[in-house]
Amino acid sequence: MPHQIYPPEPGDGELLSELLGEVHAFLPLLDRDEGKKLLEGLVWHTSEELGKLRLYSGREEAIIERVAAETDYAALLKLHEELNLLEMERFLNFYSVTALHENCTWYRDALAGRALELVAAEMPSPPPVPFALISMGSDGREEQTLITDQDYLIVYSDDGGEAADRYFQEYSRILVERLAEIGFKKCSGGIMPVNDNWRGSLSQWQRRLHAIVRYETEDYGKNMMDLIVLSDARFVAGDAELAGKLVSLIRALLQDYFMALWGMAKAATEMKLALGFLKRFWTEGSGEHKGSFNLKLLAWAPLVMNVRILAINQGIPATSTVTRIELLEKEHSFSANMARGLVAAYRILTKHRILLQIKVIKGIQNDAYYLNPYSLPSDERERMRQALLLIEDLQKTIHTNFSIV
Repeated sequence: MPHQIYPPEPGDGELLSELLGEVHAFLPLLDRDEGKKLLEGLVWHTSEELGKLRLYSGREEAIIERVAAETDYAALLKLHEELNLLEMERFLNFYSVTALHENCTWYRDALAGRALELVAAEMPSPPPVPFALISMGSDGREEQTLITDQDYLIVYSDDGGEAADRYFQEYSRILVERLAEIGFKKCSGGIMPVNDNWRGSLSQWQRRLHAIVRYETEDYGKNMMDLIVLSDARFVAGDAELAGKLVSLIRALLQDYFMALWGMAKAATEMKLALGFLKRFWTEGSGEHKGSFNLKLLAWAPLVMNVRILAINQGIPATSTVTRIELLEKEHSFSANMARGLVAAYRILTKHRILLQIKVIKGIQNDAYYLNPYSLPSDERERMRQALLLIEDLQKTIHTNFSIV
């Protein structure tokens, strides 16, 4: 369950210290009554903000309790929508990327887990062997936002034979439909257990993974995308021990087969950024998105991808981008300044991705990807430009470390 009260975002600690320092320096300039009024005002304002946070958390927990008992898929969809609206409202009040990630991941796990239970009840018999649902993508990194789709795989025990294969084929078919009914859009890339490549016993997964890292299948591009997706695998529901075996296998293979990781690193360092002449923003020169750039593809995704490469190379098991950065700093892959800058870069890019999603949800615009940087205040725009420059430096570092020509 998420913490009820959220600390300042990582990277905001220095700002908070500066603000407290300014208050402390200002107090000697005031007489006793003025100082008392200032401090009382700060206490009142802080208490009001904390009260809002407690209110949101209480409302969210009450809805999750209803999810755990609900048996109707249409009702679960409404609860999902309520949770999304509540999280959107919270974000617009506090702009906390941390809180939004944690809460969206928490309640989507609860919804997915409930769907697993209900689908099992729809089947003519209980599951023949233990199984687990594992998420990937943003959900695997515990970085869920307001708009989501299905990025799931299913793994089950080996001792069920062909009967288990048939059972989970049908189970997965129903599960994907039920998840769509409760607000999880079907993955446009087909990363869903209804597809054979994303469902199997543990030994089937083992053979499949070895074929991918050894490039034994012909489609190099698909191999690469599958590796990238699998590298963020995270247990969601079902048998945790079984899921842990598969996730550990994925991590071990990515480290053992350097050429597979090298291929991922090459793809990551070649990702384009929204930087143009003299390190200014590059934007579309014509068409529907003139003056804008794709925030996901040309900023956010390159950051996530390149941090992932270093984390895998260093054997860091975490999937969250910010946690990966923090652990890379601890083992000296990043300096403190670099780590702080990358966390700040992730926060600002994700903040604006979420704001774009909110505009789509509210019907203000149809697209959740394109951002006009010149629509931002000058200081916010410069922070975003600095984020892109830092990602460019990260790409150069990985390019050198992996000897990519």
